[in-house]
Amino acid sequence: MSYEPQTPPTNLPTEVVNTLNESDPEQLRDVASYAEALAEHKEREACLQESADQEKAEERPDDLPDDVPAKATITIKEINDNRYYYWQWREGEKIRSQYKGPVNPDE
Repeated sequence: MSYEPQTPPTNLPTEVVNTLNESDPEQLRDVASYAEALAEHKEREACLQESADQEKAEERPDDLPDDVPAKATITIKEINDNRYYYWQWREGEKIRSQYKGPVNPDE
C-alpha cells in the first residue's frame, strides 16, 4: 500500500513547506499545536483591537475635526468681550488649541 503525502496549501511559503517536510512527526505535532494556539491568540487580539477601535470611534464627537485628537476637551476663551469655543488638548508638555466657533452663533 502506497501513501502519498498531503499537498500543502498554495498560500504557504516554500521555505515553510520545506521546513515542515524535513521535520519528524513529533516536531510536526508540536508545530500544529503551536500554530493552532497562535492562530487563536491572533484572532483574539484582532477582535480586541477591533473592539477598541470601535469604542474610540464611538467616543469621538461628530463635530471633532480630523486633526484634533479624541481626548480634546472644549474650553471657552473670552477675546475682546466675545466668547469662543476652542478644542484643547495636551501634547507632551504643551497645551494645544484649535478654534471651534463662537459661544453665541450670532457673534
